[in-house]
Amino acid sequence: MARSLKRIALVVTYGTLLSKVGGLVRQLVIAAAFGVGAAYDAYNYAYVLPGFLLILLGGINGPFHSAMVSVLSRRPRQEGAHILATLNTMVSAVLLVVTLALVLAADPLITLVGPGLPPELHHNAVLQLQVMAPMALLAGLIGLGFGSLNAADEFWIPAISPLMSSLALILGVGLLWWQLGDSIALPEFAIRGGVVLALATLVGAFSQWLLQLPALIKHGLARLHFVWDWRHPGVREVLQVMGPATLSSGMLQINVFTDLFFASGILGAAAGLGYANLLVQTPLGLISNALLVPLLPTFARLTAAEDRPALVARIRQGLMLSTASMLPLGALFVALGGPIVALVYERGAFDAQAVQLVTGLLMAYGVGMPAYLGRDVLVRVFYALGDGTTPFRLSMAGIGMNVLFDWVLVGGPTPWGPQLPFNLGAPGLVLATVAINLITCIALLLALQSRLQVLPLRDWAMDGMSLLVSAGLSGAAAWALSALIAWPHDLVGRLLQVGLSTAASCLVFFALGRAFDVPEVAQITSAFTRRFSRR
Repeated sequence: MARSLKRIALVVTYGTLLSKVGGLVRQLVIAAAFGVGAAYDAYNYAYVLPGFLLILLGGINGPFHSAMVSVLSRRPRQEGAHILATLNTMVSAVLLVVTLALVLAADPLITLVGPGLPPELHHNAVLQLQVMAPMALLAGLIGLGFGSLNAADEFWIPAISPLMSSLALILGVGLLWWQLGDSIALPEFAIRGGVVLALATLVGAFSQWLLQLPALIKHGLARLHFVWDWRHPGVREVLQVMGPATLSSGMLQINVFTDLFFASGILGAAAGLGYANLLVQTPLGLISNALLVPLLPTFARLTAAEDRPALVARIRQGLMLSTASMLPLGALFVALGGPIVALVYERGAFDAQAVQLVTGLLMAYGVGMPAYLGRDVLVRVFYALGDGTTPFRLSMAGIGMNVLFDWVLVGGPTPWGPQLPFNLGAPGLVLATVAINLITCIALLLALQSRLQVLPLRDWAMDGMSLLVSAGLSGAAAWALSALIAWPHDLVGRLLQVGLSTAASCLVFFALGRAFDVPEVAQITSAFTRRFSRR
């Protein structure tokens, strides 16, 4: 099992890394072309609903993916093909209606997401949403297909799938830039730029679906005809897992709507959140996929009473590995936020003011990095135990708390003006999300202890505190090296500033982690040592 998990994790890591590099290049192109201007600002509002569906339904580790993996991995390939064909038919019928609703109701939907948008920005966002509406249908087909491929032990194609979207956007923006030159970011071309962004995003989603078809045919899972066998036991089992998981994941995504609702009154906030989120999601997605994809089936195989010690050991492994990777990463975002943003984005239309906006957001994200991945690990444990209700209830509570925290941290806005004496601006929206994730993690862990009764929470907390101290000191080392040396402001200077400061931070963190005798830190350092010693 250990060798199999390592092999899967390696394949997923390499594929996800390639996709994340493509996503980073895509964002660099968009940042240089549009900065935080009208076209990209409108795109962030228009993409909320299509992107929500693509992440919710089509994402790896999403509810469609998780349900298909858990059911099809235990059934013959021919039966799996029948289940997939039935679900494709049923899901397509529902999502065609959703697509039509997005096209017809684009105007009020944009008003709901961004009530404070100026008329020009609102019109641009409406057009973009109408163009991207068919992504609703594609999202469902992508998620079902990728779950089926993972159940058939095909991990490479799903891992590199997001690269297709990045390539489509790079090509679309590149062609527009070639046509308009430096005028691409001017207000008079905002509509054209927005439509190109939306159309390229749709083409990218369609390419993700096309990419999986040869692999589905190869594994005997593709049946290109309509099947409506909803009474099939396998179909019913998938729907039983998919229903609560989709609701729970959907509740989390609603928090994004809430953030954009409050961000609509802050100039450039939506675009800034998009840029900062990419810097967070690039390493987070890489580590998350490498950790969660192998652990999900492992949790499911260890739910029997006699396997309880092994399950607890795997839960600790997942939580500590996520903490040991996210804490130093968050410390780097806090300590080196400005240099990182300047290195990645500051060129073309992305000026010093945009760097300042995104830096504050990145630092706020850094504070809550461990809670993002820790929450996902715990939710997967509940799914493996057949409990989708607990995560769903906590997600529902999180929506109400997120509205309250957003309102408080951006100054208590009302139609009669701000009601609170402080306003953290756009970073306040991120800190609200951080607080919700932390509260959810604690609640999930306590609920899991109530259910299993054998979690050594005191020991885990002591190791977690050791990692927190190590991360704080490593972040201080990175900040000191970055701030106390007069680094050149060119590309090479910034590369050296970020690279050397990051290296020093990592050395301090892992040295302290080993000194505190945290087993997972020793495992990580030993793995790196063995890999480099072979070379």
